[in-house]
Order: sequence, then C-alpha cells, then structure tokens
Amino acid sequence: MATLQHVCSAPLARAMRSGAAAIVASPTVRSSLPHSAESRVLLGLAEPELRQLAIDFGQQSYRGKQLHDLLYKTKAKEIQDFSHLPQGFRDELREAGWRVGRSPVHRAVTAADGTIKMLIKLEDNRLIETVGIPVEDDKGSFRLTACVSSQVGCPLRCSFCATGKGGYSRNLQPHEIVEQVLAIEEIFKHRVTNVVFMGMGEPMLNLKSVLEAHRCLNKDVRIGQRMMTISTVGVPNTIKILAAHKLQSTLAVSLHAPNQKLRETIVPSAKSYPLNALMADCMDYFLQTGRRVSFEYTLLAGINDGSEHAVELAEMLHRCGHGYHVNLIPYNPIEGSEYRRPYKKAVMAFVAALESRRITVTVRQTRGLDASAACGQLRNDFQKIPLIESPSSSI
Repeated sequence: MATLQHVCSAPLARAMRSGAAAIVASPTVRSSLPHSAESRVLLGLAEPELRQLAIDFGQQSYRGKQLHDLLYKTKAKEIQDFSHLPQGFRDELREAGWRVGRSPVHRAVTAADGTIKMLIKLEDNRLIETVGIPVEDDKGSFRLTACVSSQVGCPLRCSFCATGKGGYSRNLQPHEIVEQVLAIEEIFKHRVTNVVFMGMGEPMLNLKSVLEAHRCLNKDVRIGQRMMTISTVGVPNTIKILAAHKLQSTLAVSLHAPNQKLRETIVPSAKSYPLNALMADCMDYFLQTGRRVSFEYTLLAGINDGSEHAVELAEMLHRCGHGYHVNLIPYNPIEGSEYRRPYKKAVMAFVAALESRRITVTVRQTRGLDASAACGQLRNDFQKIPLIESPSSSI
C-alpha cells in the first residue's frame, strides 16, 4: 500500500487498519484467475477468462463465449439455468465450487418519481442498497442511472450522511458491485445507461474492486466509460493512483466546504487530507487525464450555503486553474441529524454567486426522497449485524 501523505484522522485510520483500503498501486494487466474457493465466482470474469475456464474443464473454447452471454445478456442467476451448456459441464462447474455470484433482492421500494431503491442480501446476509434512477427528458430520451455501493456501510462517517451512521462491515467484491447494475436492469426491464459509484461506502477505500467492476461494466455489460462516475470524499494518494489508469470516466470529489476548518466539521476524515493537498491532486488528475473534475457540494442551511462561502469556493477553484464543475446538492434530511435543507432562494443565490465568477455549476435534481433513496440517505440496520431470516422472505 502506498505510504500516506499525511497523518490519518481517526475514521480514516480505522478504515486503513481494518483492511478497508484495497488500493492498487499501478495499472496492471489482469492475471489468470486462480481456481481457489475464494475466487470461484463467474460474474465479473471477462470473455477470455471464461473461454480458458471452459478449456480447463475439457470443453471447447466457444463454451466460454456461451458462458459470457449467459452471465451478461441472459443474466442467468444459477448454473442450473445455463440451458445452452451440456448438463455434464454444468454439473462439473457446481461440483468444483463455481457459482454465478448473484444475490437475491431482499426488498424494493419505489418512490413517487419512479426511483427504485433495492436492498440486496449478500451471501453473508448483510444488506446493501442500490438505487435505479429513471429520467426521461423533454425530447423523449430515456436515461437509467444505477447508483451503486462499493462497501457494506462506510467507515468515514461524514456528518450529513446516513450510511456512516449505520456502521461499516467490509468491502464489496467486484461481482457484488456488478450485480447491482444487473439487478436494476432486471427490475426496470431496461438497460442501464449510466453508473455512479455514489452509493454506500467510499469507493477509494475499495479501489481494486471498484476498478475491476468498472472494467466489467465497460467491457462485458457494455456501458461506456464516459457514462460512469467514481466518487470520493478524498483518501490520500488514491486520486494519483486512479489518474494513472487514465479512465475516461468522471471523478467526482465530495468537497462540501470552501476551506479546511469548515470541511473538518462536516467531513471528519478531512483532517488526514488537507484541502490544499486534495486540490493539488485534483489539478494533477486533470492534467494527466484531460478529464474535468466534478466537485460535489452538499448545501447545509446556515452552515455552508452563504454567499460568502460561494465566493470563497470560486476563488479557490480559480487558483487551481481550469477543468472543474460544481454540482450543488441541497441537503436531504436523515433521521437523527440537526442539519436542515436550505430554501430555494439560498440555493439560487449560491448558484448566482458562482456563475458571476465564471464557475460552471448545476443543482442536482432530488430523486427518490420519499423512499429514502436520495443522496446521503442510504442506510439499513444490517450493515454491521447480518440479517437472520428464512430465504423465502427475499423477492
């Protein structure tokens, strides 16, 4: 693991010590997957790997192509459903301990605007939340965004976010990220067009799995890299690592404050990653990749939503050069929080202050609020303690 640039704050240090930071040091070619018990999951494998698997079992190479189609086109959930494959091959796969790697949907909640939040029950009976967000524009074009989780819970405990308040258990494996997108496609009966790594967890603390899932979603599920966004609140050194991969996806940095002192009160882990160091890494990211960085800024009434905060934010961004975009998110209320959502007048004043200083800015449309599926609202009671129930209660 790369040496940290700064002394870690308590939440980030705990995450690092617990092994939450699955970070890759440099771009690498995927090696052949060892046939160990821990890795015998088909979902997430590329077509060449599946062809090799078929050969390893004494089958023709084209059986691997059939496996690929069954996983990513037919979306079969069990090996017994691989009707295109010989029964003997299916039996041998099961006997060797291979499985598809799909999990059941424990519960789904639909908001008035059509947004659907799903609780997916993992193999260890922990629950993660993923959200499908359908949008149809004035021209009739339909977009379906999958907001996917990268961890079971989150160790960073941002003060306005529900996920961190529910505790943290573990990183997700690559197939557990990919399956969220497939589950959304199934429930909507429509292809996912966009993926945002903005669900439960800090993606940069599970960067290895996130990058493997990103590859699978791009190459196997066939979602364009430019249609994907990887979000982070900031983990030392990881933006540099991500930049080295030169992805065509968007990096979204959760900023939430225009200065270090205020940011530490909102984002406790900011103590380990000073704002000037974070912004320097964002500058380097833009220079290395040519990709504009998006800054997420949750507006908290009376805390960080004043015109003076907007002016300070604009001045900071101008000092960092060009290639930035600000995405404002009016706070979505959660249980047990004293924060308030700002009035629309305050939001528009913040926008005007940024635009008058030549900062590109948008206000995120709130989706799924009545289903607790909006930004910052994802949380469940089984992030730390596994669910105990009969299998028949899943849908």
